[in-house]
Amino acid sequence: MGKRNKIAAIDLFCGTGGLSLGLKQGGIRVVAGIDNASACSYPYSHNIKAKFIERSVCDVTGEDLKRLWGQADVRLLAGCAPCQPFSSQRRGADTSHEKSWPLLNEFARLVQETMPDFVTMENVPRVQYSPIFDEFVARLKQAGYDVTYRVLFGPDYGLPQRRRRLVLLAALNDHIEMPEPTVGADRYRTVYDAIHDLPSLEAGQKDDDDSLHFARNLSPTNLKRAHASKPGGTWEDWPEELRAPCQTRDSGKSFKSFYGRMEWNKPSPTITTQSYNPGAGRFTHPAQDRALTLREASRLQGFPDSFVFTGPSEKITLSTVGRLIGNAVPPVFGKAIARQFIKTLDDRK
Repeated sequence: MGKRNKIAAIDLFCGTGGLSLGLKQGGIRVVAGIDNASACSYPYSHNIKAKFIERSVCDVTGEDLKRLWGQADVRLLAGCAPCQPFSSQRRGADTSHEKSWPLLNEFARLVQETMPDFVTMENVPRVQYSPIFDEFVARLKQAGYDVTYRVLFGPDYGLPQRRRRLVLLAALNDHIEMPEPTVGADRYRTVYDAIHDLPSLEAGQKDDDDSLHFARNLSPTNLKRAHASKPGGTWEDWPEELRAPCQTRDSGKSFKSFYGRMEWNKPSPTITTQSYNPGAGRFTHPAQDRALTLREASRLQGFPDSFVFTGPSEKITLSTVGRLIGNAVPPVFGKAIARQFIKTLDDRK
């Protein structure tokens, strides 16, 4: 436990605090999170019990970080730079002039200005094939870091969701390895494991005892589509009269999961910022004719029910909370990362 307490983490691009929560669950002390989104202020400070700084990482200096770390024996700099230029949903888009591209360079700048003992970066898998990522890795290695990275599969670490994320770990003047899976394929957590105990709802209904467990209204046509959807099926299961023109065109035939129904006995698809919208993916409840609720999305993303996404006086909206949930790093990844850094400390002679 002593070695765990030695590590103090700062979370860049912290969002609502999924990565920080996982680091804490794994035994690392989180001292601060930095993000330029004001909506993240309350959930981060309330749940993580750490300082939240609303600021662009571009405006953060190495001296700022050193003050936050204070006299910590072992320092960790963590972060998930915005990844929209590399998202799988934007294949083929011209991303050469996007503002998000320089943020990995800002991350590397802060590493070089502070030289923390450990660094971790989490992002979408496709970023590993970009020149900006190659440059990030090269700058870390030039500064004396041992760097390793791999795409992690959420179910391997207890996440009831088929999410894949690139995770990079770096150690200054020390060897670092990637965390091994903690769950075998025969024991993957499923949608059933995560949400089956929640009260049943119809479209448009809410649970009076849980402010996040409410289902959006659906049009009569979309209710019929939900009813006609089979678990794991596609819109091709629907009768012709329910199919939208965009689906019958060749351009729409590759998007077969839209309005799709989840399956109880498997991990869910990737939870996005639109997981409450059945038209945005396979986000229809496995058994009920409705979209997922925010509570269900939160659980599938790995958040405990005790995690609070909005302040006491803030209105809970699908778009605001859905964005916080969908953009979050699942805490299980942070927990696996924390345990690997602690193991690296334990292995030191």
